[in-house]
Amino acid sequence: MNVSMARISPVVSLSADDLAQLVRWEAAHGTPQQVALRCRLVLAAAAGKQDLEIASTYEVNRHTAAWWRQRVRTAGIGSVWEIQPGRGRKPQYSQEKRDALMAATLETKPKGLTPWSCRTMAKAQGVSKNTVNRLWQLHNLKPHLTRTFKLSRDPKFIEKLTDVVGLYLNPPEKAIVWCVDEKSQIQALDRTQPGLPLKKGRCGTMTHDYKRHGTTTLFAALSLLDGKVIGQCYSGHRHQEFLKFLRQLDGEFPGDRELHLILDNYGTHKTPEVQSWLKRHRRFIRHFIPTSSSWLKLVERWFGELTEKAVRRGAFFSVPDLVQAIEAFLAAWNENPRPFVWTAQLEEILEKIERARAKVESMQPGCTQPRHRRKGEE
Repeated sequence: MNVSMARISPVVSLSADDLAQLVRWEAAHGTPQQVALRCRLVLAAAAGKQDLEIASTYEVNRHTAAWWRQRVRTAGIGSVWEIQPGRGRKPQYSQEKRDALMAATLETKPKGLTPWSCRTMAKAQGVSKNTVNRLWQLHNLKPHLTRTFKLSRDPKFIEKLTDVVGLYLNPPEKAIVWCVDEKSQIQALDRTQPGLPLKKGRCGTMTHDYKRHGTTTLFAALSLLDGKVIGQCYSGHRHQEFLKFLRQLDGEFPGDRELHLILDNYGTHKTPEVQSWLKRHRRFIRHFIPTSSSWLKLVERWFGELTEKAVRRGAFFSVPDLVQAIEAFLAAWNENPRPFVWTAQLEEILEKIERARAKVESMQPGCTQPRHRRKGEE
């Protein structure tokens, strides 16, 4: 007597990470449909279903279900992305046409304009704007965006950079490190009409024009240890105000502990009066950043927080009103301070700067060299 027995499909054993990856691929918006179907077949096999049941559920041949079961068992889940050449939609434009479009994007400018747009480039190349958009996305090109930069021409750039970055990453033991700067000309701006409040379906509004009611200058020192900020507003930013602020720092930390100050090269920080005061207060140690390197000052990051959260969207009827808002933000910040942590290594910074310097020098030789050179140096 013959007894027919159903063939048992081999088990597909996958790790939790592989199963999670297959689920993400199957649900992703950009996954090709054939790959998504393979993911469903493999997930069903991993769940213990047999080939006939899988084929019936997903309306495929049972040999297809068996093939991908065996394929994943031998080659892993990466095999579901293998697509045979010749499949898929054929490109409408040749490689030469696409290369010409990319060269035009990188090497030319539209007549009478500065940046290319999808529509102006499409018109110039005789293609659709969607084609231009897809090619730009594929090559991560964004002609409408620019970023500002400045390479320092300080003759002692590397020396100062090493000093400041070393202070950030490895501060002296038992010393207090402060990043000091002034935010000058903070304007007390009042809107010409009251803004509309926030409501459901509508953001808050403010008028585009304003009235000026004067300015103030904020001297601030950011602690590298805990993120606390000591600040004081003054009517100007001369050496007299800077000396007042130094005396305030001196009073905040009585004793002989070293106070390391990270400063920029503003003339107020180097006047004879300041030099004389620092000679009498030896515990103040200054560390100057290179010229045109404000990105090295962590206190600038805090100034950005102040501008975005307390000044830019405010309406101030007078300078005292502005000063009160700044002091309120300062007090709120110090209740729960957040330190800004420097993570960039010196080697990474120098490598990036050298790449930028080489590129700029290739376009305009000599434009990034130090302003003052010694005789005999090239």
